[in-house]
Amino acid sequence: MKRENFERLLVEQANNPQAKIAFEIEKAKLDISTLVIETRRAAGITQSELASRVKVPQSTVARIENCENTSIDTLSKVASALDKKLIINFA
Repeated sequence: MKRENFERLLVEQANNPQAKIAFEIEKAKLDISTLVIETRRAAGITQSELASRVKVPQSTVARIENCENTSIDTLSKVASALDKKLIINFA
């Protein structure tokens, strides 16, 4: 896709409420993924070790870290396993 076509598409989608919602959802998943990866690495543990602590398959941790959808319950368990508190905020 040419750059000018991409920029035009961005402008068009900026005015599309559904596109804006989809963008916010994907951004939230990316933010969660980044936080889990950074916190897990800071703790010095692998995906498998985190999964063991949370009592989920390693593939669940991989899915979270790959920006795939997960439940609040699972995120809360992940946070607890990393000695963190899950806080949800509407800004």
